[in-house]
Amino acid sequence: MIEQTKRILSDLVAFPTVSADSNRDMIAYLANRLEDCGAQVDILADDTGAKANLFATFGPLRDGGIVLSGHSDVVPVADQDWTTDPFKMVEREGRLFGRGTCDMKGFIAATIAMAPQYAEVVRDRPLHLAFTYDEETGCIGASHLAQALVARSLKPALAIIGEPTSMQIVEGHKGCFEYTTRFEGLAGHGSAPDLGVNAVEFAVRYVSRLLALRDDLKTRAPPNSRFDPPWSTVNLGALNGGQVHNVIPSKARVDWEMRPVQASDAAYVKDTLQTYCESVLLPAMRAVYPDAAIETEVIAEVAGLVPADENEARRIVSELTGANDVQLVSFGTEAGIFQSLGMDVVVCGPGSIEQAHKADEFLSVDQLEGCLTMLSRLGSKL
Repeated sequence: MIEQTKRILSDLVAFPTVSADSNRDMIAYLANRLEDCGAQVDILADDTGAKANLFATFGPLRDGGIVLSGHSDVVPVADQDWTTDPFKMVEREGRLFGRGTCDMKGFIAATIAMAPQYAEVVRDRPLHLAFTYDEETGCIGASHLAQALVARSLKPALAIIGEPTSMQIVEGHKGCFEYTTRFEGLAGHGSAPDLGVNAVEFAVRYVSRLLALRDDLKTRAPPNSRFDPPWSTVNLGALNGGQVHNVIPSKARVDWEMRPVQASDAAYVKDTLQTYCESVLLPAMRAVYPDAAIETEVIAEVAGLVPADENEARRIVSELTGANDVQLVSFGTEAGIFQSLGMDVVVCGPGSIEQAHKADEFLSVDQLEGCLTMLSRLGSKL
């Protein structure tokens, strides 16, 4: 089984499914293999037709099923110093090198390798395989898939998200909210700053308020929070604006994110910034230039995975892996989207997040074997 899985993984790595590009060829490959095993396969394209989710089902199309989910997209390799071709898998010293081997085509390859067995053992409880697009750019595909499941009134009971956790069970992670805030001011000569509206200056004031909120969030950490760090975080990703020394810049942009441990923190940050813009920044800008503007674009608001007292997914994966400990992590996944549909959810998959997104990304063969063991035992739960 491991050799077959490695061959499938090699095929998957060869599809350069960087988020900026199409994933349709890889989705077609997965669909063909699953259809050959007798699965009911739906390909759900996005509005452009360039991207698609795949949702496949073994067994009856009814509520109460189990979802195995992974994302098909990978991060770029540009400006990374790879020692091998990132889109040609290489095995060396028990490690499988290639973009996406760890994050997270290894898990997808394992589920495809197990598909013939699932076709034989599934009876009353359906097993669904969900492969999404654009997880790396805001979990867009998973959100699209969630809408499709709601429209079909299909309610699986639980989901296992195969992100790299070294086959440890993860029952919680922070949310990931990403924004771009744009400032529209009035250009002018640098010698007369009072006659223009310097968009960069107002962006800096906005950033200063944002960083003050970052410190405030440290005081709002929930008691006994298990996250590391235990509070919601804010990160300033980019501040862009202006061109030359002696021109008042009319445009600026701030890219930023927050990772809330609780919904109230996200609301606190957004409400405080909105009030600051409406009561302080915009009146000052529009006193000089009435058409001045500050607009925030939501890039993504991906819910976190909230630990639950009762969690069938946690219980099942614990039985399958023999692991009794559960963890919380800081990195985000699509798990919260599945949880929002009423499913019990855990994250558990092969490979370490330490290898994800880096040059010479790799997945160890023993991790892939551990994943196959878990997935093979899953057949007893169907």
